Amino acid sequence: MTRRELLRREYLGRVERAIDFIYARFGDDIGLDEIADAAAFSRFHFHRVFSGVVGETVSDFLKRVRLQRAAALLADNPGLSVTEIALASGFSSPSVFARAFRERFGMTASEWRDLGREGRRFLRDGSKQGQALGMPGQGDRKDRKESADAGGYPPPIVPDGTRRKKMPKLSYKVEIKDLPELTVAYARHVGSFDGIPEAFGRLARWAGPRGLFALPGARTLAVYHDSPEATETAKLRSSACLTVPPGTEVSGDINLMTIPGGKFAVARFEIAPDQFGAAWDALMGEWFPSSGWQPDDRMCYEVYLSEPDAHPEGRFVIDICEPVRPL
Repeated sequence: MTRRELLRREYLGRVERAIDFIYARFGDDIGLDEIADAAAFSRFHFHRVFSGVVGETVSDFLKRVRLQRAAALLADNPGLSVTEIALASGFSSPSVFARAFRERFGMTASEWRDLGREGRRFLRDGSKQGQALGMPGQGDRKDRKESADAGGYPPPIVPDGTRRKKMPKLSYKVEIKDLPELTVAYARHVGSFDGIPEAFGRLARWAGPRGLFALPGARTLAVYHDSPEATETAKLRSSACLTVPPGTEVSGDINLMTIPGGKFAVARFEIAPDQFGAAWDALMGEWFPSSGWQPDDRMCYEVYLSEPDAHPEGRFVIDICEPVRPL
């Protein structure tokens, strides 16, 4: 690897540390200087560095993360008021939140909540902020087709106007478990969740020569930082991860982060490679409504227990780990 490539990876890795800081502290009153310090960048130049790498200003990125979290809280926490969600998501007042939410999603927070999980699927992925797609039979079919081709979850309406075929019902088992805090080395991926194998490739090229896959208890997992219901496909962020001992030295675009422990719903699936979205839908749409639990705002992730080449039917065996608290 050339010196230029090493420097580039170090540069990008430090930007990712700034992003990690934003994800961890979005609910607080954080400023540009704090974020720059977390990434060890010059405070004077940091906003230009961030915009050049990420494609958004720091303030726009922070606002988007806060709105995504608010949208998820609205969907998953019916007992919380809109005002409580606005303040928990880092907005200074309900009125500031209301303007920002309508600008991005084209509707009020209450209207978003009332849509329900299926209704929110009718929002156009990748569309101009604030412009929502109508309910079945409305909107432009060409846009829906382009959205599906761009990656992410398929839309409910296919180009001929008929409802898409129902996915086969998956069998799975869910247990409530207390999981430990995890230290992981990770490679970040931006874009459709389907593209995360590329990040796992980068992680493997770094971890393999260091013998980290052979450590006792080492596990690979994927962390999903954004909701596909509230985020354009091109801006979805996920992390390909490997558990490592605390204090492991990282380099380049491989970083270290801590995944909080606590109480989780752990769902065991055996699925085909194209059924990951269906598995998440089954957990969130089938199991949660009657479980007595609701999603918490800690990181959710997938743990990979078996790869298809080790399964007699070519399936993945995974645990989906969703943080929970009582409803």
